[in-house]
Amino acid sequence: MDHPATDLEACAQEPIHIPGAIQPHGVLFVLRPPHMAVVQASQNAERFLGQPVQYGEPPRRRLDPILPKIAAWHGSSEPTFQMPLTNEQVTVSAHRSGRSIILEIEEASYPPLDDLLPKLRSFGQILAGQSDIAGSMAACARFIAQLTGFDRVLVYRFDKDWNGHVVAEHGNGKLPSYLDLRFPAKDIPAQARALYAANPIRIIPNASYQPVPIEPSVDPEHGKPLDLSNAQLRSVSPVHLEYMRNMGTAASMSVSIMVNGTLWGLVSCHSANPHMVSAPIRDACDFVVQSLAIRIAAQAHSDDSARRVELGRVTAQLLASMTTEASWLEGLVGDGEALLAQVGASGAAIVAEDAYLTTGSVPREEEVRELVEWLRAQGEAELFSTASLAQHLPGSGRFADVAAGVIAARISELHSSWLIWFRPEVVRTVQWGGDPHKEVREEGRIHPRKSFDAWREQVRLTALEWTGAELAAARDLRTAIVGIVLRKAEELASLSAELQRSNKELEAFSYSVSHDLRAPFRHIVGFAQLLRERESDMDPKSLHYLNTISESALAAGRLVDDLLNFSQLGRTSITYKNVDMNKLVAEVLRSVMLTNEGRNIDWKIADLPPAWGDATLLRQVWFNLIENAVKYTRPRETAHITVSGNGSDSATTYTVSDDGVGFDMTYSGKLFGVFQRLQRQEDFEGTGIGLALVRRIIERHNGTITATGEVDKGASFTFELPTVQPKGHAFA
Repeated sequence: MDHPATDLEACAQEPIHIPGAIQPHGVLFVLRPPHMAVVQASQNAERFLGQPVQYGEPPRRRLDPILPKIAAWHGSSEPTFQMPLTNEQVTVSAHRSGRSIILEIEEASYPPLDDLLPKLRSFGQILAGQSDIAGSMAACARFIAQLTGFDRVLVYRFDKDWNGHVVAEHGNGKLPSYLDLRFPAKDIPAQARALYAANPIRIIPNASYQPVPIEPSVDPEHGKPLDLSNAQLRSVSPVHLEYMRNMGTAASMSVSIMVNGTLWGLVSCHSANPHMVSAPIRDACDFVVQSLAIRIAAQAHSDDSARRVELGRVTAQLLASMTTEASWLEGLVGDGEALLAQVGASGAAIVAEDAYLTTGSVPREEEVRELVEWLRAQGEAELFSTASLAQHLPGSGRFADVAAGVIAARISELHSSWLIWFRPEVVRTVQWGGDPHKEVREEGRIHPRKSFDAWREQVRLTALEWTGAELAAARDLRTAIVGIVLRKAEELASLSAELQRSNKELEAFSYSVSHDLRAPFRHIVGFAQLLRERESDMDPKSLHYLNTISESALAAGRLVDDLLNFSQLGRTSITYKNVDMNKLVAEVLRSVMLTNEGRNIDWKIADLPPAWGDATLLRQVWFNLIENAVKYTRPRETAHITVSGNGSDSATTYTVSDDGVGFDMTYSGKLFGVFQRLQRQEDFEGTGIGLALVRRIIERHNGTITATGEVDKGASFTFELPTVQPKGHAFA
């Protein structure tokens, strides 16, 4: 009865990093510095060298010219070595493994540089033109299929339980489509995922290959098998090869998608027949996939930050409601819409020692109290969350129609008092690539399944997953409530400290993402420069391609800087004073026109009322709005731009209008979002962050900004700032 579990555990623990063999499309040597003596070699090494392997001596003949270069690399800090021997049509690569060097040699046909670089540049433009991650993933799958010649390319994303989901696909029809199918976590066990994270590229040119043993089977010095975790030629598990053949694929290649240092997914390539891809093309695929990973990380961070800011406003609204009511409980539930919006719930309940209050759709009171009693018994200190309560609390499936998912926050340090949010069951039909529960037992062991036909499973008793931003918002509100209940005298100080902590975390994350994004662009510029210096006889067209790559990378770096400025604005302190808006606009006009000399622009600048705010930040607002007006009137022979303003006792209003290309009001909601562009990037340059920055500055001043426009007739942007000055402040 216990055999299946035992077999599966054994499969999951298979030591796939020390297979003792390689694939036959290459040759492997294990060298021991400093003399580069051979201590181990693949069985086919003699055929490559043209003579028997002399263990304890350097590999002679064909490798003589390259051994000094490997020795020089070993003395450097570079992690890997790769060099083509173009006259022999092979690629030599090396990496360190303890005290040894693992040297791999495989046949390679090198694509001309002036063929590969334009393709990579084209992909960069395609990726930049995608409006969302789905489009980026589809573009990546299509480009890699065209670059490598595989019959099917999948973008495969892992969920929190390591099940895989095919989220994008490109194929030529020779293999069946797996788009939107899911594959269970056991298809790629944990030790295989660990190798994917450590070594991002893996290729199997022929699933029916015969492994080539490594001789001797263990290192003579320490008696251990050779660790091939980072070897491209590593022989793979027989179970995986059987899995491939069951899928009808004779060749495969995978490239890991690493997002923020974590294995996010894979780009998985398959062919119906044996298929080899050279090392340079594999490296190009790695560059393409990591470009996609950078886009995914940036978008996820942007979405998370925006959601956190949105929920932070809701928290502030709830705190205001709590402090203005005689009872903070009534104030909290009284603003029921905001309480539900705090985490995107459909219902909420507060269960305290002497109170039971609800809003929205909730279970019956006795069912809620049953949940509270269960929470108390679990000893949950602060927060409990799940998208499937039925997996934790037996019998809770009976009220899953209103409470399949919950977030429960303990709101008292002394009593079992809880604020609980609820989400209803969302019945979903999930398509698996074959029955994920089926096991094939033959000859006393578990085999990979043979059927990959779509197998549908209805998922019940499960709500939509809670996001990290929503859980953080719940924690923030819980912290604020505890502060109100237990430390009323320190309420504002406690809230301020919590908000500062959150902002520091966001700032630290922004720095981390900025660093991670900058490094690849520096590498692109650096390697382009090295290539330019190395290839002195490069034709003008290839030089143009290299210059374009460098310029694009520098532009991407500017985008990273803009993103960092945007994310840090929330912590920027505002120094209020009376601001001369006429002076600011005049300064901005001079700055903008320095790069637009020769433009024929009819300026109409009205006398502007002063504003109460931060001069530096407001100058940024004027610069972005006026620069946009100049940019988007470029098609006009004579552009007309108007700047006006008027004031009242409570607010001052300013407007920048132009007669440029305008925009469709249907999409006006996108104008102030990060990366949201209503015009093509090739027509009008920019990072897509300027208007988002403008809105954030205005909101930091407690103001508002709106826009109106009409296609090909112009646009108008109006922002309003309050004129009420804090008591005791004097105009500067």
